[in-house]
Amino acid sequence: MKKFIIQVNGPAYGSTSSYKALQYCQAVIAAGHQIEKVFFYQDGVTNSSSLNCPASDEVNLYQLWLRLANEHNVPLINCVSAALRRGVLSQQDAYESNKAHWNVDAPFVMGGLGELVTGIEQADRFVSF
Repeated sequence: MKKFIIQVNGPAYGSTSSYKALQYCQAVIAAGHQIEKVFFYQDGVTNSSSLNCPASDEVNLYQLWLRLANEHNVPLINCVSAALRRGVLSQQDAYESNKAHWNVDAPFVMGGLGELVTGIEQADRFVSF
């Protein structure tokens, strides 16, 4: 069994990279391997916004990432710097920034690039989308 770190750089919508990353994660798990964590970076942090509201006939990537995390115990980590620049805030970030609202809830968590680096050191494979 191999351990994978997946980095998602593409936005939730407007690009296929996030959807391809999700499909790749599902294939890795189906093949008997382990996803150590998914790290959302650059525009990829938009995948974690609970305010994403696709049309009813479109794929809801937010819900699919939640399902992956909950069913397979996959940590979903947002780069906090990239997230804050894009208006993607956890409850703690909203409080610290004196904002009334937030749009990131568990299982998504905020983290730094250090988490990505330590994850890469522990993983067998690093794949970026």
